[in-house]
Amino acid sequence: MFLETVQKVLDFINNKRFLQAVTDFALQIVIAIIIYIIGIKLIKFTRNILRKSLLRTNVEQGVIQFLDSLLKILLYILLILIIGGRFGVTKSSVIALLGSVGLAIGLSLQGSLSNFAGGVLILILKPFKVGDYIMEDTNKNEGTVKEIQIFYTKLLTPDNKIIVIPNGVLSNSSLTNATNQDKRRVSVSVGISYDSDLKKAKNIIEKLLVQDEKVLLEEPIEVFVDQLTQSAVIITGRMWVLTDDYWPAKWRITEEMKLAFDKEDIKIPHNLLDIKVNK
Repeated sequence: MFLETVQKVLDFINNKRFLQAVTDFALQIVIAIIIYIIGIKLIKFTRNILRKSLLRTNVEQGVIQFLDSLLKILLYILLILIIGGRFGVTKSSVIALLGSVGLAIGLSLQGSLSNFAGGVLILILKPFKVGDYIMEDTNKNEGTVKEIQIFYTKLLTPDNKIIVIPNGVLSNSSLTNATNQDKRRVSVSVGISYDSDLKKAKNIIEKLLVQDEKVLLEEPIEVFVDQLTQSAVIITGRMWVLTDDYWPAKWRITEEMKLAFDKEDIKIPHNLLDIKVNK
């Protein structure tokens, strides 16, 4: 019985139809591999053409990144369909398959579809672009926009970390764009003791602001008493600088205020705590 079974298997293997089927299948695999390799190269070539064409038309970097990632996904889907066709997978069967599982796919990809729609809204409404520094309010993330992809946006933090945020979150929550305008107002505050010369302190701050090379003199410069606290008089100075100069100007003027106050013997009080002991 066993010998008869082995003989039948050997006869089947030696059958010309079987050998032809194996040969045809192996040939289809080789052709599929060749199509895949050529397809990958064509996809890269097509994406390069798209990017170069958009760059020549001065399209924003975020739009280029979004369209590039969308084209990449569509071309890979097309490549898979072409390879599937080599193995008898017809377009009609693919359409029928997509129709039968469309609802399940839609439910499972609700988040992704929301992120895709969010990416489209970002490109249309332009609340930010690549290179802007933004702060989103949902999770308090902030950084410079490096990429706007089809489903997510990448931020680079000041300490060189990458934050990946879904586009749906960015399009459905409030955010602050710190670099959208060419110039920004800088506010610096300092507290002086009640015994110090108030007018002298205000004059020192105003002089520092006027003399700083990054302060825009065509914009208003303000120096005023902001608060009267228990231990200090809070003086605030406001001026305008170019957006790129915001932090260097703020840090520099804050340091110069401290050095000038020390030189002119204007006291910056510490918080004091009086303790009385009843005997």
